[in-house]
Amino acid sequence: MPATHIDWTAVDVPAQNGRTVVVTGANSGLGAQLSRVLARAGARVIMASRNVDATRAVAETIGGNTEARRLDLADLSSVRAFADGLDGDVDVLMNNAGVMAVPKGVTADGFERHIGTNHLGPFALTGLLIDRVRDRVVTVSSGLHVLGRVRDDLNWENRRYQRWFAYAQSKLANLLFAYELQRRLEAAGRSTISVAAHPGVSATEGQRRDTSLQGKILAGGRAQSPEMGALPLLYAATAPGVDGGSCIGPDGLMQRNGHPTVVRSNRRSRDAALATQLWERSERLTGIRYALDPR
Repeated sequence: MPATHIDWTAVDVPAQNGRTVVVTGANSGLGAQLSRVLARAGARVIMASRNVDATRAVAETIGGNTEARRLDLADLSSVRAFADGLDGDVDVLMNNAGVMAVPKGVTADGFERHIGTNHLGPFALTGLLIDRVRDRVVTVSSGLHVLGRVRDDLNWENRRYQRWFAYAQSKLANLLFAYELQRRLEAAGRSTISVAAHPGVSATEGQRRDTSLQGKILAGGRAQSPEMGALPLLYAATAPGVDGGSCIGPDGLMQRNGHPTVVRSNRRSRDAALATQLWERSERLTGIRYALDPR
């Protein structure tokens, strides 16, 4: 991968004319900003979220070639319906949507809400679309993956529930998935790549909702704007020469803020044996098997 452009910003996004990008969680925050920049660069942007009315309202403010579609990652039937209703190929799939530090609860399929919404939903969506993704899959994680442990008890049924650590587990799962997907794409001889990214500490709706002392300590520090937080994600999605299996994050202190650069995630996120175990379990839980045959 070429050296990251110093102070790379949204104006450096290459022309996206003729390209189709799916952005999940596009009704607010980072997703809305991603959609805005990509549409301005000429992409056809499919803006997906569970609140299609809110997403449609955002799409109207953006203009360009945007369309709002319903997708609830906490409901595998909704994931299947979205994939079935998608026409044609996709150049970039941006797995951006997620929940952060929400109270204990379960998804429509009975999964703990963080692991179900942040990992199993995107895992299923990517599996259903992977043969139609021409360029890259971008999976959004968090610096808080460092606090995560992927355990046998994914659904927090036999341990005291801690919402921030449930979130951290799901964000570690995002990285394990992104890196394992790249390994499998390479083994199948596919040209599609898998890239991870994280926005640093950004002023998103999820962060604004959490006013607890624990939340302030863990999310920590002064939050940068969604416009800045979106930059690593946009770089991962559009910059030429991005390597599959890399992670893009902010270049500032502790990866909390700044402009996009290649960053390192922790050793646990690079554990290939753990990634394989999580992958196989995710296939069993979702019923989605990736048919990555060589092309």
